[in-house]
Amino acid sequence: MPLFAPTALLAALLLACSSATAAGAQTPAAAAVALAPPTREVRNAELVADYFAADPATASRGAVIVLGGSEGGLGGSSRLARRLAADGFDAIAVSYFGEPGQAENLDLIPIEPVDRALAWLNARPDGPEPVAIVGVSKGGELALLVASRNPAIAAVVAAVPSNVVWAGIDRTGGAVGSSWTADGQPLPHVPYDLSKGFSGIFNLYRDSLSAASPEAEIPVERIAGPILLVSGQADTLWPSTEMANRVEARLRAHGFTHTVEHLAYPDAGHAVFGAPVRADAPGLQNVTMVGGTVEGLVAARADVWPRTLSYLRTALADAD
Repeated sequence: MPLFAPTALLAALLLACSSATAAGAQTPAAAAVALAPPTREVRNAELVADYFAADPATASRGAVIVLGGSEGGLGGSSRLARRLAADGFDAIAVSYFGEPGQAENLDLIPIEPVDRALAWLNARPDGPEPVAIVGVSKGGELALLVASRNPAIAAVVAAVPSNVVWAGIDRTGGAVGSSWTADGQPLPHVPYDLSKGFSGIFNLYRDSLSAASPEAEIPVERIAGPILLVSGQADTLWPSTEMANRVEARLRAHGFTHTVEHLAYPDAGHAVFGAPVRADAPGLQNVTMVGGTVEGLVAARADVWPRTLSYLRTALADAD
């Protein structure tokens, strides 16, 4: 079977998930936050980002880099960064592909813009401060990858993440290599295994994961601070709980000395992570296309968001 079928369908599902989550997230409080524009828009060949500054009177220590998923661009990451700023964290949403002037597909994407976002935060007038990174889905994969290579990142939140580097995603169905490059070189990755045919996106990832080479695993033991993992056990897009469990297992095997916590929600799917939502929010039912129930999602979001904020406050307050 040609590769276009799974990669094109994957992109479509992720785009639908992103749109549905955005529609479902508009509680009265979230809608008010959504009106706040970025404090600064960064648009150049090196970095495409939206920066949201928290109220200095109530801001917590540190700042947060935010990475969205394979929907691309700044839509999802900017919403999340805006909400983090409203809850007391300076936050910068980084686009790694999909904005004007950037690659159109998630294939052979340089990881360096994330490091540039860190440098941008440290160059602010108030000087350097501890920086955490929050990534969702492919952004969770990228967050773990970048943090494993940059010891200046003080803490990680990886939501519905991957423990390996995956092949890229081409919305037009073209051939793909690694999702990521570093210093211009493709990183070792897990190719899609279609030897059994194509029976769905989840099965594609699950079956391909079983044949992952050690070289494609993210060396998470090199991360220089605590890690919070979030997954939905009912995720039908990819096996996020299994992959998060593999992150934990690798950390234990290497004697990781920092705190690791994995929040796995049994009735939530791929949209498990984010600010709280109402059960009657318009469009929320659509999010179940990537797993879980509305009730499970609402309960998970109500629990995960305050715990994420508490984790970030503690991790950044304790960072050197």
